[in-house]
Amino acid sequence: MKKSTKIYATAAAGALLLTGAATVAANAVAPVAVTAAKPSTAGDVQPAPETVVSQNRITVGASSQAVNAALAKCQADKLPFVTVALVDRFGTVQALLRGDNAAEHTIEAAKQKAYTAAAFGAPTSELAKRINGNGPSIADLPGTLFLPGGVPLKVNGVSVAGIGVGGAPDGMLDESCATAGAEAIAGTAK
Repeated sequence: MKKSTKIYATAAAGALLLTGAATVAANAVAPVAVTAAKPSTAGDVQPAPETVVSQNRITVGASSQAVNAALAKCQADKLPFVTVALVDRFGTVQALLRGDNAAEHTIEAAKQKAYTAAAFGAPTSELAKRINGNGPSIADLPGTLFLPGGVPLKVNGVSVAGIGVGGAPDGMLDESCATAGAEAIAGTAK
């Protein structure tokens, strides 16, 4: 090794030692006494009909059964390129099943149709008929899609979820599949 290489190696080793020592010093912490905090009850709301809303939801098993039934209907109708989504009434996805060769846009279409049906408690094919005129309408609401293919799921007449299908060449084909999914759990969702 040349003399200049030895100097650089020695300088680098010294810098590494200094950096390591500075890191150890910076990370050294004096022991701190830890005391258990008493849990606060300031925000605890007692469950009562006047303060807490009970919410019905579709179970994971029923959600899975519904999206599988909807996709099976589409596949039987030679429509393997669709996506099926089941969302709660707030639009949170509970189950999603993307068929073979389903394009990316079908995912969002299925979710939006499902949410629209759940939020308004009606099939999206019916809701689409209500949109008219040139001004702002319900069709301008974020996250909604007023095309056929979404069906609400109701418990005791109240919409609690929606199932939507996107990707068929006609929205009524999408809705036929969504209806098959809803019917697959109709006895369990009441």
